[in-house]
Amino acid sequence: MIKRLIFLAAAVMSAFIINLGVPVAMAQVSQQQINNELCSGANGDLTGNGTSCNNNTATNSINKVVHTVVNLLSAIVGIIAVIMIIVGGLRYVTSGGNDTSVTSAKNTILYAIIGLIIVAMAQILVHFTLQKVSNS
Repeated sequence: MIKRLIFLAAAVMSAFIINLGVPVAMAQVSQQQINNELCSGANGDLTGNGTSCNNNTATNSINKVVHTVVNLLSAIVGIIAVIMIIVGGLRYVTSGGNDTSVTSAKNTILYAIIGLIIVAMAQILVHFTLQKVSNS
């Protein structure tokens, strides 16, 4: 029963986060398409808005999409990891001194923390890679 409740809570949170991220990503893509059309019609200079167009619009839009997707996935994994830490803590408290239950609870907490560390390292790696790609 507890596993079903945890699964249901994780599914609801994931659906909520995904629904928040999708319109933002779609708005960025449609705004980028508008900017591309404006740049092509203005021959590379939008003097009325004080904005100039550059040739890296495709690279910039790909970077924005990758950045948005990585942030969204990191948020989902972060929320799931926090839930698993709470579940591991509850299992640890309710283990009653049973060695296998205590070990299982400790492993749950440990793996959730390792997952958080991996997500943080992935964020750093993606940020570094996107920065190097956009600078070259």
